[in-house]
Amino acid sequence: MFSRILIANRGEIALRIIRACHELGVEAVVVFSQADKDAEYVKLADEAICIGPPAAAQSYLNIPRIISAAEIADVEAIHPGYGFLAENAHFAEICRECGITFIGPSPEAMYRLGDKVSAREIARNARVPVVPGSDGEIADENEAIKIANKIGYPVIIKAAAGGGGRGMRVAHNDISLHGAFAAARAEAEAAFKNGTLYIEKYILQPRHVEVQVLADKASNALHFYERDCTIQRRHQKLIEESPCPVLDEATREELCKAALRLVQEAEYVNAATVEFLLDRDKNFYFIEVNARIQVEHPVTEMVTGHDLIKWQLKIAAGQTLDLRQKDITHNGVALECRINAEDPRRNYAPCPGTITKFIAPGGMGVRVDTHVHQGCVVSPYYDSMIAKLIVHQRTREEAIATMKRALREFRIEPIKTTIPACLEILSHHLFIKSDVDTSFIEQKMG
Repeated sequence: MFSRILIANRGEIALRIIRACHELGVEAVVVFSQADKDAEYVKLADEAICIGPPAAAQSYLNIPRIISAAEIADVEAIHPGYGFLAENAHFAEICRECGITFIGPSPEAMYRLGDKVSAREIARNARVPVVPGSDGEIADENEAIKIANKIGYPVIIKAAAGGGGRGMRVAHNDISLHGAFAAARAEAEAAFKNGTLYIEKYILQPRHVEVQVLADKASNALHFYERDCTIQRRHQKLIEESPCPVLDEATREELCKAALRLVQEAEYVNAATVEFLLDRDKNFYFIEVNARIQVEHPVTEMVTGHDLIKWQLKIAAGQTLDLRQKDITHNGVALECRINAEDPRRNYAPCPGTITKFIAPGGMGVRVDTHVHQGCVVSPYYDSMIAKLIVHQRTREEAIATMKRALREFRIEPIKTTIPACLEILSHHLFIKSDVDTSFIEQKMG
């Protein structure tokens, strides 16, 4: 095991990694921007190094400054968390060149899976179903129209280097495809400096289901079952749960085995999430691999009893998975609500400011992952998520009831948060019946 690592991230995930390190007897060094200099989690680290001004480009995305901090702190490894540089293959390459272990997959695996066209090819080679679409990059609008007419409308244009819903457009006919193609390319070039696009059949009314996987350097791979992330707004997840409430056991087993085949085909090491769309007939289609730990990883931890961050550290340090698939069991139901500093009544506008009251809920089966506290300043510079509320109970009905109770107990003032929106969703008859798809918030909660 490592003796000392650096955490190249901030907020909730930085605190989460610090805790895992300390339980394993590993010293944790954090980097921080000037905006986060007074953060409580910074004080919990064994060492903290300022890496620049508040703007992420000058701090948390500044590779030379992070590497310099790692060298000054004399660490053996870097954990990137999620977001920022977590899926940056170039950063992973630089870590390797500097003799620092990157706690995540190899740069080669990240390059292969980070490009959506390449990832689809890996999936096909692993006999994993993919959404019907182009075999590779689309050269121009004319080619897009030919493919769309072959596979049938509606279709979705996607950025090969995309993520977070950027560089994606839906088209229902030839005319709308013209505009969608141009808009997707412009957004992809602006967001990723890569305008490569591909096209897929747009699956109507899908659920978003993902499988948590761990793989070690000895080619062992295990799944930790699935999470349902269907409740999302503009492709950003808001509520996650496990198990997926509509999956039968046969489909669940097939889905999880497909995820394992894919990561093994990609020669992947460490934690990965393999994401799928599930249609109304329970057919599933691969969409992408998130080559990092996910925001919603606590959902899996609650139902399996395994600490995924500790496993990331162990695998990166060269330890093998001393488990068999049959040793990983799924117990009860877990739900997670992302608590964002946003105002749902103003189209989820960001709501930064100083928190003057913070009272977290508790009780049996309740977990709160957060870095904020009373007197904390929510910065306008970073992602608006300030907490994750997770519950675990025997049944879905009990989990929903506990989550609603915990949300009502949660006090975060005076800033606006997504707590009221989460309560409204959990009380909706279609959510209670599990009759939802990825358009639920836009279609039913508008």
